[in-house]
Amino acid sequence: MAKTKTKFYCTECGYESPKWLGKCPGCQSWNSMVEETESVVKTQGMSTPVFHSKEKPQSIINIESDQEPRILTGIGELNRVLGGGIVPGSLVLVGGDPGIGKSTLLLQTSHALTTQGLRVLYISGEESVRQTRLRADRLGALSSELYVLCETNMEAIEEAIEAIQPNFLVIDSIQTVFLPEVTSAPGSVSQVRECTTRFMRIAKIRGIATVLVGHVTKEGAIAGPRMLEHMVDCVLYFEGERHHTYRLLRAVKNRFGSTNEIGIFEMGEIGLSEVGNPSELFLSERPLGVAGSTVVASMEGTRPVLVELQALVAATHFPSPRRMSTGLDNQRMALIIAVLEKRMGMFLQNQDAYLNVAGGVKLDEPAIDLAVAVSIASSFRDIPTQPYDVFFGEVGLTGEVRGVSRAETRVKEAAKLGFRRVIMPEKSLKGWKHPKDIQIIGVSTVADALAVALN
Repeated sequence: MAKTKTKFYCTECGYESPKWLGKCPGCQSWNSMVEETESVVKTQGMSTPVFHSKEKPQSIINIESDQEPRILTGIGELNRVLGGGIVPGSLVLVGGDPGIGKSTLLLQTSHALTTQGLRVLYISGEESVRQTRLRADRLGALSSELYVLCETNMEAIEEAIEAIQPNFLVIDSIQTVFLPEVTSAPGSVSQVRECTTRFMRIAKIRGIATVLVGHVTKEGAIAGPRMLEHMVDCVLYFEGERHHTYRLLRAVKNRFGSTNEIGIFEMGEIGLSEVGNPSELFLSERPLGVAGSTVVASMEGTRPVLVELQALVAATHFPSPRRMSTGLDNQRMALIIAVLEKRMGMFLQNQDAYLNVAGGVKLDEPAIDLAVAVSIASSFRDIPTQPYDVFFGEVGLTGEVRGVSRAETRVKEAAKLGFRRVIMPEKSLKGWKHPKDIQIIGVSTVADALAVALN
């Protein structure tokens, strides 16, 4: 006899409550509790465990430490983000805005894997098999080892997996899959949690590398309970601006590799193509001899990326000046403006300040502070910097320029792209061999950097 119970779940973190609450006690978000109905079936013998494990506890020093074999996807940027390839039996979650290219990336990856003799099962809950075939025709991703199924019933999906026995499985998307035993609607907290648990069990027991596509909320987080990200082995976000052709694949969780790596792609008519040298792409339209424009050497994981920073400082007509930034933290920008006012004597209280990272890139490391300070000072004084200067360094509240990591890698990238001078922290000059074809200037304060950059 089935007994119906009503519970309330938080759509942000999965917190469970017997009654509705305006504010979730788990994640402190407002109006996130939704009502769901569950059917609990009482059966005999529930005290007996359903799953019997033959594993026994063993000492950790007796466990073999061989590295898991990886499957190369045939896409270098994806391999970089995953830590060297896909681990068999891993569960990967990919999220991103609608239309950003998640399905395109996974269909191209599926085709690349079939060229290595692997069998791929692509299950779509949002497109028909004909629509998937049309996209595959456009991308040139046709292969006899690529199987496509339009299905949302979890039990039917398990039967298809049993019949096909794939090496690689794609679920597009997890919010459309449902279990008939769970009475709530597809995409609800209960359905997402139960279906993800099933896929995790399939991936671990059968050794099938599985990729789940997840929808995102208006804030940019993956929709569904927060525990969804805890259950999977790897969480990837596919980012990009709609008005730009490039896309960034970023790992925020990876049990088999680093979370600092990014992959850069460019969207074209025939799908996504890898960007081998992103610095050239971001600097291709950079104006020369314009006040407020500087080039910063940033690190994305182990990859150096040179990006243009643009600042515009103009007199305000309001009592409170505006501080707006695109591509970096607005609070960090306000901090650097305060340092310029206090330590450099720049009167910016009656000036609007706008800062933009050209190309729509998002930078979040402290090493961009010096370039931000130089850009704002250049625009405020209307003095352009040298067109072949590169800046990096962290700025402290007392106006000092602190050292940063991987200085040698940043300098070599600047030299490779033809830049003639690097202005960097003096503390980062030691311990590595300086290239001969580029001038390196070490500074200890923001005043020293502005004296060199703005003459």
